Amino acid sequence: MILEVAILPVIAGKKAEFEAAFRQASSIISSMKGYISHELQTCIEDSNKYLLLVHWETLEDHTVGFRGSKEYQEWRKLLHHFYDPFPVVEHYTLSQKYH
Repeated sequence: MILEVAILPVIAGKKAEFEAAFRQASSIISSMKGYISHELQTCIEDSNKYLLLVHWETLEDHTVGFRGSKEYQEWRKLLHHFYDPFPVVEHYTLSQKYH
């Protein structure tokens, strides 16, 4: 399993529009091959900053399957104009788990 991590800096004054668009975009990403789950968190210190966490079965499910799809073009259209600057996206794999 791969964890996609993106910090999303949303333009001030666009939070409500972004959150509405993200709810719509959630159905796009959740329909993709290899998708497991996702969550969107709001930063406590900066309410215009969000953390997007997406679990994928493989790295390629995200980087090739999703990003290379027509669905990604719709995702882009819905969300990418809200970011300034554009988010850095990184991928992680579990090293150790603690309880």
